[in-house]
Amino acid sequence: MNYRSSFELLGLPFVHVAMGTVENGLWKRGIARGWIAIGDVAFGVLLSVGGVAFGGIAIGGLALGVLTLGGLALGGYSIGGLALGYLAMGGLAVAFQGAVGGAAIAKEFAIGGLAIAEHANDAAAERFFSEGFARVGQTIMDHSEWFVLLAALPLLGHLKKLRSRGAGAPR
Repeated sequence: MNYRSSFELLGLPFVHVAMGTVENGLWKRGIARGWIAIGDVAFGVLLSVGGVAFGGIAIGGLALGVLTLGGLALGGYSIGGLALGYLAMGGLAVAFQGAVGGAAIAKEFAIGGLAIAEHANDAAAERFFSEGFARVGQTIMDHSEWFVLLAALPLLGHLKKLRSRGAGAPR
């Protein structure tokens, strides 16, 4: 499946959805590039969703961007199983400024079961995280089901395409 919106901005489609297909007996990954990109590999300026996602807001197994959610999340603000960034929240969170997680490692502030930082599990760390970072991260985690729905968008587009062809039309 490959969908590109007709609207383009600076040479990139506003929405590009590219799902992998079998060609000549071999699997070919769907690589999506656009302002909003959804695919096996997604490069999205604003939003990218995919197995591997690169972009402003990146959601995927491997996510790299400004705000990242993923199994392995690398970015400015990272949330994931393994989260690495300026601020990080996850099972293992490693950050420059602040980290929250089962194991949290940061230069300045850390809160977690194992916390390593200049301010680890103390009042200064709690104050730092109560002033926005933890609140935003907790809100994202509380509403994570909406991010899962993003993965269903390619399926909905494919169903729409099938309906527009009609039941008896050749494929």
